[in-house]
Amino acid sequence: MIRIDDILEKVSGRFGDKEIALLQKATVFSARAHKGQVRRSGEPYLSHPLEVASQLADMNLDATALTAGLLHDVLEDTDVTAAELRETFGKDVAALVEGVTKISRVQESSPELQRAETIRKIILAMTDDMRVIFIKLADRLHNLRTLKFLPETAQKRIASETMEIYAPIADRLGMGRIKAELEDLAFRYVEPEEFFRMASLLEPRRKKAEIALAAFRRTLGRKIIESRIPAEIEGRIKRPYSVWQKMKTQKIEFGQVYDFMALRVITDSVRNCYQVLGLIHQNWPPIPGRFRDFIAMPKPNLYQALHTTILTEDKSSFEIQIRTAEMHTLAENGIAAHWRYKEKDAQALVMEDRRLHWLREMVELFKEQRDPKEFLKQLKINLIPEEVYVFTPKGRVISLPAGASALDFAFRIHTEIGLHAAGAKINGKPSPLRTPLRTGDIVEIVTAPEREPARSWLSMAFTSGARHLIKRRLNQRDLQRAVALGRKLWEREIARFRLPPGFPGGNDLLARLTDVVPVPCRSLENFFALVGRGKIILSRKILERISPPGLEPRRKGYVGGLSEIQVKDRSRELVRLAKCCAPIQGEQIIGYLTTGKGITVHAGRCPRIVKELLSPDRLIEVSWGDLTPVVYKAGIIVSAVDSPGLLAKVTAAVAGQNADIVKADVATFAENKALIRMTLRIRDIRHLEAIRAEIARIEGVVSVDRT
Repeated sequence: MIRIDDILEKVSGRFGDKEIALLQKATVFSARAHKGQVRRSGEPYLSHPLEVASQLADMNLDATALTAGLLHDVLEDTDVTAAELRETFGKDVAALVEGVTKISRVQESSPELQRAETIRKIILAMTDDMRVIFIKLADRLHNLRTLKFLPETAQKRIASETMEIYAPIADRLGMGRIKAELEDLAFRYVEPEEFFRMASLLEPRRKKAEIALAAFRRTLGRKIIESRIPAEIEGRIKRPYSVWQKMKTQKIEFGQVYDFMALRVITDSVRNCYQVLGLIHQNWPPIPGRFRDFIAMPKPNLYQALHTTILTEDKSSFEIQIRTAEMHTLAENGIAAHWRYKEKDAQALVMEDRRLHWLREMVELFKEQRDPKEFLKQLKINLIPEEVYVFTPKGRVISLPAGASALDFAFRIHTEIGLHAAGAKINGKPSPLRTPLRTGDIVEIVTAPEREPARSWLSMAFTSGARHLIKRRLNQRDLQRAVALGRKLWEREIARFRLPPGFPGGNDLLARLTDVVPVPCRSLENFFALVGRGKIILSRKILERISPPGLEPRRKGYVGGLSEIQVKDRSRELVRLAKCCAPIQGEQIIGYLTTGKGITVHAGRCPRIVKELLSPDRLIEVSWGDLTPVVYKAGIIVSAVDSPGLLAKVTAAVAGQNADIVKADVATFAENKALIRMTLRIRDIRHLEAIRAEIARIEGVVSVDRT
């Protein structure tokens, strides 16, 4: 069991007496709070917060984070209150402990909802203070080390959650050491059969690989010393999970994993990194396609190094990573290594650090996407991306997830460029905005001031950031249309009343409306938007309640533009007949409120109504008025046995009912069948039914249906 003295020894060079005393105080407090509690391993519970604090010390975190690590379970597992924690250790420590505790308290029913809720809490906690996730990762790491003491179901659940949430977050934060251990520990429980298969492949080769690695390390070391380049060399055998993942994703056999053995060269400058690379390639041939320059093009988490894989004289392959000491520290501990706590407040750091662009996208993603399934789907794109690296015409490197399009690139450059993107040039050739990008592409976006996002853009955008910005602009436009329609409907409604001078307007009108409309209104614009979207019905009752007594409407209106349709409980509105079903006066109809367009009238037989494709809360009761007759067009299909004079008989039947034929087509088929398609001019539905009945009486006619 680790002791507090071991932790204090790690931080003695960084912390002063005041900070050391704070850690000692927190240890005593935690020991008292957890007194009598024992871990499943049989160790005193205090061993766990001490291990967490030790991990945080290895990340070079500050005293506040280490103190919170020592206390991170007291709110959840003891009688200690948040108020007591604030009083004893201050608001910063208490806030961190509360943040960690909130992540742990997830009580959703399904595993999918649990994952979504856990990630939601992590996102919110990270935006408040990044140190919360550092503490949670250290907590998860020690829990995985002691996972063997838990029941099998708990092992599987914790390990799966680690693979799906915590390891990807550690990777995104550039915390390579933590990510690697989380994956290896969880692999044993998530894929036990594959774990043991990898062990059976690796163990027989490990001893031989270690001998070969040590020999090549000595050879490379001599070459570097001869070149007088200051450097340290480390060796490692590829991790079981990493080997399995590469075999799975690349669909290769174990023998094709070229970076099974790897060396890491740590030198003092970027210049010497490239010097070492040149030295290596002068002495050993590199394997084509295995060189990556992450110094010139860092990963999104700002990881930097040169990667190359070479082939030795005995046909052994070695991956070699070359980096500076600073790059090495960042690769091991990621953003935790350079987190600047005292310069600004934690939230400001999150907003400004470019390594956390993905976190800001996740926050926006959560705001826009409340459906857990879609949220998790989009989250995987943000959390576990395969990157592509593309260039602006000026040579700036832009990293995007694999699958990103030119439209995603446009939004990554600047929001306004994305919103007005009209096309793209990829490697100098005009290309559609939906074109997927590949590493090395040079992309230029063509903009046009009049260009605006359309709904179809959502299928062209891959990243959640671009999709969020598109949806936001579409929603803004919908709002503008709804406000314009609502204002127009309001003006038409009040025009029906003989309103006296001084009829209320502005805040006075809003105050009166607030008392009579069923939906709260924040402003007049909000009121007009609610009217335009059909959330508020402008009934006579509303006008009477906000108007002086004795006012009468000038006319009880039918809808302007289509006087044959009445709308129940509605004022005069913009109404049009649906083109999809072309309703005819007299048949059953239903209205549908369309934002920015008024009411669309559908026939009750319309497939969009029958199949419930329209939103039920936008359906409005409408009816036909008994007014001046109107001429309609209607289509019919006559199915009949083919015989001489059939078309003449059908047209005679139509003429006998005083209807006009606009168009008629006849088609004949095998087995003596015929189809006649006709477009007619009629008065109403009763007129059409009379025509259908007359045609049905003709000998040989099988059916007469509407189109």
